[in-house]
Amino acid sequence: MELIFEVRDAEEGGYCAQALGYAIFTEAETWDELRANVLEATSLHFEDGPVHPRLVQLHYVKDELIPVEAA
Repeated sequence: MELIFEVRDAEEGGYCAQALGYAIFTEAETWDELRANVLEATSLHFEDGPVHPRLVQLHYVKDELIPVEAA
């Protein structure tokens, strides 16, 4: 089983991550801290369950709006 987190820039700085299909959410100031928080949150979420993810994917999404001037 692979667990995918959608990672976005947090408005106040740092990152926020949400697991797709699961109620797992975490935040961090740095990428390394986010990795640790994601692993901890995943471990806690699946602690008592019969199935545990074997891989965690961090999918970083960066939204950027680029204005297009009329020609």
